[in-house]
Amino acid sequence: MEADFNQPQRQSIIGILVVFLYSLQGYAKALWPILVIWIFKFNEINKVYLLAGIIVIFAVVGIISYLKYLNFTFYIDQENDEFIITEGVFNKTKTAIQLNKIQQVNINQSLIQRLAGVYELAVDTAGSNKKEGNIKAISHDLALDLKSRLLVNENKILIEGLEIDSSAAILNEISTDAEIPFIKISFLSLLKIGITSNYIKSFFIILAFFITLFDQIKQLTGRDVLHDEKIEDYVDKSNVLKTSLILFIIFFSVVIIVNLVKTIFKYFDYKIARHNNSLLLSYGLLNTKSTILKPEKVQITSVTQNFFQKKMNVLGLKITQASGGEKEDHKLAIEIPGCNDFEKEAILNLLFQKIPEKGVMLKPNFRKLGFSVFLTIGLPLLGFYFVRDLIIEQLPLVDYLVLFFVVFVGVIQFFIFKNNRLYINDDFIILQNGAWDITNKIIIPSKIQAITTSQLFWHKNINIGSLTLHTAGGNISFQLGNFTAIKQYANLWLYEMETSDSNWM
Repeated sequence: MEADFNQPQRQSIIGILVVFLYSLQGYAKALWPILVIWIFKFNEINKVYLLAGIIVIFAVVGIISYLKYLNFTFYIDQENDEFIITEGVFNKTKTAIQLNKIQQVNINQSLIQRLAGVYELAVDTAGSNKKEGNIKAISHDLALDLKSRLLVNENKILIEGLEIDSSAAILNEISTDAEIPFIKISFLSLLKIGITSNYIKSFFIILAFFITLFDQIKQLTGRDVLHDEKIEDYVDKSNVLKTSLILFIIFFSVVIIVNLVKTIFKYFDYKIARHNNSLLLSYGLLNTKSTILKPEKVQITSVTQNFFQKKMNVLGLKITQASGGEKEDHKLAIEIPGCNDFEKEAILNLLFQKIPEKGVMLKPNFRKLGFSVFLTIGLPLLGFYFVRDLIIEQLPLVDYLVLFFVVFVGVIQFFIFKNNRLYINDDFIILQNGAWDITNKIIIPSKIQAITTSQLFWHKNINIGSLTLHTAGGNISFQLGNFTAIKQYANLWLYEMETSDSNWM
């Protein structure tokens, strides 16, 4: 029996528990350093006050969760073609989403929702950097039914000028159970990606964790965990280099393990199925996600691969759709990790109806390398020159560290310059960049929204300038290339933008 979404209705009754657990999870994330200290000082804490505090917190969170459930309703306004969500505890909020603006409806399931036997339905529209509608607790059948109703405007059949609503066909299309995936990312591929990518990101996550933990311990106990005198008690001065190397190896191993675990948990059992010329993506170990990717809405497609991944025949794909701002692009982009070359070509062929090929190559002027070296090496060395006498008293080997810094950063800047290329043909624009991870960003000229060309006055005589292509999924920029060629291609793309009738939204 098809549900009636014309009348306001609430989430599943189990939604009270889901909201309650999510609220507790949010407080735990915000207060975890204090909780860690409490665990270590459990014997010193007054148990009566601790128990009373826990009971009060649970009671308050429970009451708020019930009020959130009670005040949360959703329905479809057929007269105005809007999806209405009302929520709030004391301050009520009413969100109206036009059905023809809905870009994507995702059905997800976190570990909490899996234990409760419910799903989350998230509604996303172009032009915003967050999910406009989010229903935390809904049954799977009801979620599929609501998804079909929300996407009905995207699936109307035009026959002899008459619009025929095909909601029954849509519901059949959205049902994921009957779909047979044509690509399934293997567990081995996830292992390869996990140990060969995101080193820097994982490093800073772990570093931030320990810095926050040590800072909280210092504030609560008044003791500095990393005090120099304490370190000298455990490390002999003659073994500083050996100890530092061991600590580096341990820390790097932890980075790889953390990155590997994150990759497996996030992308486990990654399946890609066809949905009437669209892609249905589903993945996740504890938090499962399911989303439909429509080729006409793809803005930028990025293919990333480094040396080790090339030897292992794996790579990463990132597909960016229309978003509300560049700062949120990385959050809204759809990632497909662990593809091999054959799977990459199958996905690109479905997205573009052909395999993108590199055409005419534009490369940056050598002045780009010089300017980058000045910013990343010259300015830091200038600053070091003024403070060297102060630092060398505490760290006699600082000159060797500076030499290592200069060589390391110099090599990185050289490879960034060497790999920075813009390839252009009649159908595609491909920007290649990166030092270790080489990324090729692919866009179609008809998806460009605006073009910016710029040239500094001292670059006119040598005929170099910069280009920025603006799309609904973010911008791509190419600096200090041949400005005559840049202007010629910019005029060509502007003409294509004006004459194109493609529906990329």
